[in-house]
Amino acid sequence: MLPPPDPAIGTDKMLCRSAGGVGWMIFNNPERHNAVSMEMWIAAERILAGFAADPAVRVVVVTGAGGKAFVSGANISKFENERGSQEAVEAYQAQTARVYEALATFPKPIIAAIRGYCIGGGTALAVCCDIRICTESSHFGIPAAKLGLGYPLPGIRRLVHLVGPSFAKELFFTGKRFTAEDARVMGLVNRVVPDHRLDATIEDYAATIAGNAPLTVDSVKAVVAEALKPDPDTALCDRLVRGCFASEDYVEGRRAFMEKRPPRFQGR
Repeated sequence: MLPPPDPAIGTDKMLCRSAGGVGWMIFNNPERHNAVSMEMWIAAERILAGFAADPAVRVVVVTGAGGKAFVSGANISKFENERGSQEAVEAYQAQTARVYEALATFPKPIIAAIRGYCIGGGTALAVCCDIRICTESSHFGIPAAKLGLGYPLPGIRRLVHLVGPSFAKELFFTGKRFTAEDARVMGLVNRVVPDHRLDATIEDYAATIAGNAPLTVDSVKAVVAEALKPDPDTALCDRLVRGCFASEDYVEGRRAFMEKRPPRFQGR
């Protein structure tokens, strides 16, 4: 059972909730398969900033409402208003880039809970997350070549890091929709589960991560990001590792192990 939405942060098209160390960001436009408008991108950026600043939130789940789609990409019905001129295109791209960057560089783990369509901007969103878990009935695709859209380097680089250059080209060149099993083979998703098991699986993953030592989890996320760079910041990595060993949580972890009880990590 999810906690109620926080109306102070979300909007009617974007919801956010938090409880038990888990923050939820929910795309709530089910009548259009959670297609995303400019207003929704702006709200998403605000929600992520709130979760990043909240020490009680240790992991974030991103998902879509309605049961038929994660996110089906941009709201094409609003292209004339939101992307009808070069100036509007640039403003839209800048806003979406900020959200993708906020997701990709978010200091805490992010899980994408995918049910149904995950198309275009939805796939780009999922790629920015750390872990992607989808249902057997989910479908993925990037139809940019069918719409004449251009994709900037950061988004393509993230996809290539995830699935490799060959699958990235297949996704873009064909613009086809791929099944959940196709996505698993590509490495686009971590797990494929039966539709009725998605909620329980996500809750288990989120609760497990939220219960682990946050300094360790967050440091590993940062070090993995550095490992993908041609010139990693080794000083940063060393500092993060030393911080874990110098933390109260390291003491608590050892003590809990010896006392045969669950650890109570505080993130310090």
